[in-house]
Amino acid sequence: MKDLFAREALAQIPKLLTLLDRNPHSPTYGCFDRNFWHYKIIDFPSGMAQEFVLPLALAYSTPVADNPFYQQPMIKRWVEAGIRYAAISAHADGSCDDYFPFERAGGAAAFSLLACVESYRRLELNDSRLLAFMMRRADWLAHHQESGRLTNHQALIVLALELLSRLLQTDRWDRAKAQRLEQVFSWQNEEGWFQEYEGCDPGYHTLTISCLAWLNQLDPNPRLRESLIQAVELAAHFVHPDGSFGGEYTSRNTYNFFPHGFELIGRWFPEALAVNDRVLTGLAAGKAPCYADDHIIGHHTWNYLLAWQDFVEERPPVPPRSDGRIWLRQARMLIDRRQGTELYLALNKGGVFKLFRNGKLLLSDTQFSLLVRQGNRLKNAVGHLVGDYTVETTPDEIWIRGQLGWAKQKQMTPLNLLILRVVMLTIGRFFPNLIRTILQKLLIIGKQAAPFQFSRRLRWEQGQWRISDELWANAWDSVVAAGIGGDQTSIYVVMSRTFQIGQLQDWLDLSAEINQLAPDQPLKVERLV
Repeated sequence: MKDLFAREALAQIPKLLTLLDRNPHSPTYGCFDRNFWHYKIIDFPSGMAQEFVLPLALAYSTPVADNPFYQQPMIKRWVEAGIRYAAISAHADGSCDDYFPFERAGGAAAFSLLACVESYRRLELNDSRLLAFMMRRADWLAHHQESGRLTNHQALIVLALELLSRLLQTDRWDRAKAQRLEQVFSWQNEEGWFQEYEGCDPGYHTLTISCLAWLNQLDPNPRLRESLIQAVELAAHFVHPDGSFGGEYTSRNTYNFFPHGFELIGRWFPEALAVNDRVLTGLAAGKAPCYADDHIIGHHTWNYLLAWQDFVEERPPVPPRSDGRIWLRQARMLIDRRQGTELYLALNKGGVFKLFRNGKLLLSDTQFSLLVRQGNRLKNAVGHLVGDYTVETTPDEIWIRGQLGWAKQKQMTPLNLLILRVVMLTIGRFFPNLIRTILQKLLIIGKQAAPFQFSRRLRWEQGQWRISDELWANAWDSVVAAGIGGDQTSIYVVMSRTFQIGQLQDWLDLSAEINQLAPDQPLKVERLV
């Protein structure tokens, strides 16, 4: 099973090499942003893309059977070229951009610095100019605070600073590391999860675990161990019976799973290994999501190769799961296991859920979705946005009531892009965090209420869940189409909307039912599953 991690990761290396400008006579030699250097459809390279040096460095140094990249001299040269391009494409202060010019993106700087430092160390490179660049980027990260609460970014920064400190044998960033780590601790909820924007996302949570576990391996810390135990116990709840992980019922809609931290923690807390063992069964059965797009392919690739490298050979048997209900009241998520059925329910997203029986996905549900005509525009009203809903529960019943919200469907236009470029090339370059905050409000956080009310009731009846949905409207004549999908999401999250095999479930089309309703009649949907 260990080799599944390596095989899954190594399968991505040819694509990473395709994204790379491998021509040593090219002015963009070492750039991994193919849209910039090859297609020439954007006007700046994404600094995040230079993170791809780490999966290449790991492919070069991973002695797994049938690894065609192992100890290949060209791979080492391309890694060095990638680090060098990260340096020459950076701003003078060491920062980099990701989505727009002069963005100075904290996440892109953190991911790429971690990758550059670890690749430099592993390949035993020797270049004072590259070290000087990494120091500038570390100095910038040490003093930069991005908008929004993304604990995984803070953990990445601490780890990158620690790795560079060890490489250079310096205490230059000790104060910054301590402050960032304290911030990570303060953003861990008492239920074990780390804050990611509006709540608990188990996927990004596993990335934070990976970073903190690596940090703890370098410098063992009792407080860090206590935090990691809490975090692992929380993550263990979200491995589904088919080995898949997370999904649309989480705060950021991701299927992310980063296994490396569980192997490191499993050396001193064996219970962590069961999390990876359950996920490996899903990986073997094809339940992993696809992250092979040009922007996010790197994260899982390097993490999987590290999981293979640090795999714990002696493992306890995976314990059986017991029936019962887990209610994470502050995360507003509920898991109910009984009689071979497992329900994963987001109370903070209007009752979005996944339902499994006998180890198989039975139903995925992302709540009501309506296409509504307003003048000449079509707008999308949905029930799956994070918000405050009325919730009542008994041992056999869960009742959620609330209001639909308008989905965020803002698209870029030539005019919007032109305005953004003008702003960033003038005053915006001095206030990138303000621009980021505005874009977060437009695309990610908050919602506007739509004039539709819903009620969702789930009742346990003789070994099945009866799901009773009702939807009320001031008038139905503006509703063009209605339905319930299995994988619909409506906020911008980098790592969301990836394909996973469970998404082959058909859409429940309710448009015909809507057309038959009188103005004061509710739409009613009854299902027994």
